[in-house]
Amino acid sequence: MKRKSLRALVCALLASLALTTFAFADNGPKPQLIVRVKDAPQEPYYLDLLAEGNWDASEGNSRLKRSTVITNSDGSETTVPLNEDLLALLLDNIPAGWHACTAQGTFGAPIFSHLFSTGTDASGNALHRFGYVGVPSTYRIILVTQSGKVWISDTLERKVLQSSVTVHWADDTENTTVIVPSTVTGYLLQFLATLVPTLLIEGALLLLFQYSWKQNWKAFLLVNLLTQGLLAVASSSVTAHSGVSGWYLFFFLLPAELVILLVELYLYAGRGLLTGHSKGRAAAYAITANLASAVLGYYLAVPVWQFVVSIS
Repeated sequence: MKRKSLRALVCALLASLALTTFAFADNGPKPQLIVRVKDAPQEPYYLDLLAEGNWDASEGNSRLKRSTVITNSDGSETTVPLNEDLLALLLDNIPAGWHACTAQGTFGAPIFSHLFSTGTDASGNALHRFGYVGVPSTYRIILVTQSGKVWISDTLERKVLQSSVTVHWADDTENTTVIVPSTVTGYLLQFLATLVPTLLIEGALLLLFQYSWKQNWKAFLLVNLLTQGLLAVASSSVTAHSGVSGWYLFFFLLPAELVILLVELYLYAGRGLLTGHSKGRAAAYAITANLASAVLGYYLAVPVWQFVVSIS
């Protein structure tokens, strides 16, 4: 019965991975930068990203219009006229060697964005979303108000695929600052959210295979910290810079899990690090545990990545 249960478990894990393969079959996540404005101006204002390069409409994707279209929560679209005075103030204050991504356009890939805030976060901070592949890696932020105030940030760098910055607005623009969150927290959370569930499920399977925890916990932790720990580190870096998509699954996660399987087969069965049962059972455990962790990683990849992005 126990062998039948283990075979059923392995089959279920394989079926789960196979049946959900197409869940990632899309174009994958795109670059995104969210600019939060704390204590936003109490008057109409426009905010835009500046990218390097003097603007030449003949070379780029021109977006300069008198109105913009926003998509409502129900999917319908609304045309919003632009404030020509604010638009002119923004364009007149673009530094030499830079261009406005929303107001003017981008070179090559487009960007989806608006000059005005389209919502607030839980703390009431105004949100400005810049998305798609035209979001620059090196950028500045410009903010202009109806009363004529102009603020331009220093040069900033987007180090991960999707991130955010917070502008702390002050009526005296010299006191306005911008905070770029550390990427260390995101990496650490991604690492823990990848490693800890894997240790729990593979530890539970160790007991299911009737291995003595007292006799094998050292070998279990040593092998998993070596293999799954390295995978968690690599996964944190890959997802931060590329997000989670079908490419992540087929070109990173599955090959990495295959390498880990071979290593654990060698250590558990070949080197006999798991004691108390035959090498065949050790090999069966290694295969089942790695299938389980691969399926778990598959299901956790998107929600974990989205959570990390939401707090970055």
